[in-house]
Amino acid sequence: MKHTIAIIGSGFSALSASCYLRKYGYDVSVYEKNDTVGGRARQLKQKGFTFDIGPSWYWMPDIFEKFFNDFGKKTSDYYTLDKLDPAYKIFFKDEVITIGDTMDKICAEFDRIEPGSSKPLRQFIAKAATNYDIAINKVVLKPGVSPFELVTPETAVRVGQFFKTISGDVRRKFKNPKLISTLEFPVLFLGAKPSNTPAFYSFMNYADFGLGTWHPKGGMYEVIKAMKSLATTLGVHIHTNNTIEKIHVEGKTATALSINGSLKTFDIILSGADYHHSETLLDEVHRQYTPAYWDKKTFAPSSLLFYIGFNKKIERVEHHNLFFDTNFETHAEDIYDTPQWPKDPLFYANFPSVTDASMAPEGCETGFFLIPIAPGIEDTPQLRAHYFDIILARFEKLTQQNVKNNIIFKSSFCIKDFMKDYNSYKGNAYGMANTLSQTAFLRPKLKSKKVNNLYFTGQLTVPGPGVPPALISGKLVSELIYKHHSH
Repeated sequence: MKHTIAIIGSGFSALSASCYLRKYGYDVSVYEKNDTVGGRARQLKQKGFTFDIGPSWYWMPDIFEKFFNDFGKKTSDYYTLDKLDPAYKIFFKDEVITIGDTMDKICAEFDRIEPGSSKPLRQFIAKAATNYDIAINKVVLKPGVSPFELVTPETAVRVGQFFKTISGDVRRKFKNPKLISTLEFPVLFLGAKPSNTPAFYSFMNYADFGLGTWHPKGGMYEVIKAMKSLATTLGVHIHTNNTIEKIHVEGKTATALSINGSLKTFDIILSGADYHHSETLLDEVHRQYTPAYWDKKTFAPSSLLFYIGFNKKIERVEHHNLFFDTNFETHAEDIYDTPQWPKDPLFYANFPSVTDASMAPEGCETGFFLIPIAPGIEDTPQLRAHYFDIILARFEKLTQQNVKNNIIFKSSFCIKDFMKDYNSYKGNAYGMANTLSQTAFLRPKLKSKKVNNLYFTGQLTVPGPGVPPALISGKLVSELIYKHHSH
């Protein structure tokens, strides 16, 4: 008898798990409440423009490659990858820093800003590369069951890096505030302030400068399409427009799901949906974590997003652009310390059609603007409009062009949408931050402590936020399920 497994949700971690579990021989069914798979990584097509609604950065290409290799495939069997050069631009008040596609180009740029800074940069990235190797090949491949998972011969000699911060590390080596911001930026993907993120996470800087920034032709959604194709080829059953209303428990064992009003029984249930939401599908007695537990946790930011179609090409921008013309620390405080709408927001602008003509009509540009904000704050049409005006005015000033009258399509997405579309706790966009007290075994568990045969995967559990960690999370939970149910 093959065990039957239901997977709730169809984001990166859920699709990853579906493939691994099917490979182990289980009968796997995926249930997605929205009309397309992908979870937060969905796609919007309007008036000839193609937008990635969710993730837009393709970092750590090795992790994607390893995932497909596990099934005898390559990424190139499904999509074409281009390495971006430059990887991105950072706009400061009085200067633009361009991050090229090689360490030599990046070092030359650092020396231009602060003569001699390429030497400490090379040392910093060499250390980050070692951390990357340890993190990806040793630490993140552990299921977060025990504190001893973090103790390897490699991490033992680097234990100090878990108690020092990225911010302290960077500031000891660099004095120029622009270079500091450039090096502190990647940990925002981990969802915490650089001053609260362990120095060991400098491996994100290696992911950035060492491995580079890539683009799957057609957008990030091509990765979801590839994973869906792999899953269905393996024999996974995927059901969209299927809302899970309840996880049923008999005795202490998960036995069934209420889906669109009907009851379906399964041997094992795995939720790739928001962890907090998944537990609300259980009767209170079966939940592991209280409302107070979630409330005390440091969550990664939410986002105010704008999807814009322009009827002309935008000048002096790259595919990825960061606007750091206001104070980095002040904005971080407005997210983490005293959650409120930022007074002077940093923002990110992505124009995929700069390098990929397929994503906009001829002579037009696809634009995606993102402001990181605190989860759980007020979200109104007036606030969205106000912040759009703020960032567009700054964008026009810094790139020396007028674009407001060239907008032919505009849509926004914010806290209320994250909650409605993804059942996201407080409307967070990136899960739970990777602070020291929320690392590895200190994160919500892959396996329920209270209910047998109930498991979780995704960005609120191990290894943490981001697309590559989500792929790994799906693998980890599958190995755990196989370990407990392989008989």
